[in-house]
Amino acid sequence: MIDPVLLRENPELVKASQAARGNDTSSVDVAVAAEAERRRSLTVFEELRAEQNAFSKVVAKAPKDEKPALVAQAKDLALRVKQAQAASLEAEDAFRAAMEPIQNIIIDGVPEGGEDDFVTLREVGEIRAFDPEEFPDGPRDHLELGEMLGAIDMSRGAKVSGARFSFLKGVGARLELALMNYGLQTALDNGFTPMITPTIVNPEIMAGTGFLGQHADEIYHLEEDDQYLVGTSEVALAGYHKDEIVDLGDEQEIRYAGWSTCYRREAGSGGKDTRGIIRVHQFNKLEMFVYTTPEKAEEVHRQLVALEEQMLASLGLAYRVIDVAAGDLGSSAARKYDTEAWVPTQGAYRELTSTSNCTTYQARRLDIRYRPEEGGRTQSVATLNGTLATTRWIVAILETHQRPDASVVVPEVLRPYMGGLEILEPIA
Repeated sequence: MIDPVLLRENPELVKASQAARGNDTSSVDVAVAAEAERRRSLTVFEELRAEQNAFSKVVAKAPKDEKPALVAQAKDLALRVKQAQAASLEAEDAFRAAMEPIQNIIIDGVPEGGEDDFVTLREVGEIRAFDPEEFPDGPRDHLELGEMLGAIDMSRGAKVSGARFSFLKGVGARLELALMNYGLQTALDNGFTPMITPTIVNPEIMAGTGFLGQHADEIYHLEEDDQYLVGTSEVALAGYHKDEIVDLGDEQEIRYAGWSTCYRREAGSGGKDTRGIIRVHQFNKLEMFVYTTPEKAEEVHRQLVALEEQMLASLGLAYRVIDVAAGDLGSSAARKYDTEAWVPTQGAYRELTSTSNCTTYQARRLDIRYRPEEGGRTQSVATLNGTLATTRWIVAILETHQRPDASVVVPEVLRPYMGGLEILEPIA
């Protein structure tokens, strides 16, 4: 959740952020009132408890003949303390409920508007032009290539698991593993600790990361167990230090790289990218996750984008970086940058990675803190996340590096992870 002090001292800023996201700002007024009642009821409880402690000393020192009357007063006071405590806890619950609809405060400079109002920060690399003499019918799309290479099998994926599931096999499976291992090596080279994370999490972890809000319909819920399948290892990595005071060390950072299978319903995307493996219900992903100080968060955010760009450029992909508009941000992100690779058969850039600065929003919900200085008061950490490799990258790799005979050139950086294989050859 957002900082209660910010809510109390600058509710207009909170309202402006919610309005920029396209949200109803009346929730801010409700939260302000709930926060005031929380503080009032807590003050009443603490004053009564202090009075009770002081009165207990009076009772203890009182003459024997006066004690019966004083004990009766003490019992009455104890009842009032109990009632005040109950009221305080109830006000705390009401406050947390009132804060739930309020999404993270966007960072200054985030573009206004919705999904199509992003700002392009840069375009990098040369978009491949396909010679019409070599490709008279234009380039093949990734699914046609994948089928000819024996790399992607959508029909059997649908037979076994339903629509938007697939089998990656042969060189397709090898390509994905190569990509993930290359991403993992990149993470290791940059100080990330590798993690293979759980893919089923408890409700408080899913809620704490902010995924049970506007995108809840994309999450698989296991009703019998009341648990959730994750759509990103960000969820498990954020929950890893729940209810802890962490040591950020000399670098003021903890860096994890989570490798996991991910699951998304892709609800609301009917008819959009249904061909091939761009939008599927199950995929693999390597996710960067960083705990750091709020002051360092924006610097770390830029570093995560740079690592994503390093991967894209080394694979020979043309791409752009966009600053996502406020109305298209998830509830926990204060700013998000997407990197989008050029997909030749679509004649468009498509998202391959995203990285978000969640400031202290997730950490407050999950109670993850650090101590800025020895003996000092604890503060909430900032959390950031960013994709380093995922199944979707195969789309851009196959289409960009295809040859007229449907073979595909393996990017040089991936060859060591594929036993030196340089060309993927069609099998049919």
